[in-house]
Amino acid sequence: MATEKAPAIGIDLGTANSCVGVFRNGEVEIIANDQGNRTTPNYVGFTDTKILIGESAKNQVAMNPNNTIFDVKRLIGRRFTDDNVQSDMKHWPFTVINQGGKPMLQVDYMGEKRTMAPGEISSMVLTKLKESAESHIGQKINNAVITVPAYFNDAQRQATKDAGMTAGLNILGIINDPTAAALRGT
Repeated sequence: MATEKAPAIGIDLGTANSCVGVFRNGEVEIIANDQGNRTTPNYVGFTDTKILIGESAKNQVAMNPNNTIFDVKRLIGRRFTDDNVQSDMKHWPFTVINQGGKPMLQVDYMGEKRTMAPGEISSMVLTKLKESAESHIGQKINNAVITVPAYFNDAQRQATKDAGMTAGLNILGIINDPTAAALRGT
């Protein structure tokens, strides 16, 4: 008997939170993460010993604000000089630097200063979502569709797709949030 092919997952990569779902048995099933929640905070925290993703990162942000990254959706695929980037930077406790015209995040991790692209942070969140889906489904997941805001430009869409590929996913499509909502209603 052949093993059943793993289904593709759908990921809603939000600004504050993300969720992952799968279409099985004629319906969309939203998958809970390792904390039992159906949404995962888009937070990545860097400590002296490890990288925290999701709730564990968000829960320690008050103790580690300079090394806990969130809101990367506001940076991905943008230029450092973008007015929105410059405005958002004023509200973040973490450091955003200009590297070749692109916004890069600077953190201290295991005693070293590291510079990371917003897509690297997104890929960590996507990896966590993928792992939650694999645990729930009991199969390795390869394929995914990711939703993005309708206003995302081509660079932002490509950066999101690249983040998914870095997370080990074959991205079948990047679709607009309103399109995903309309499809859900059919």
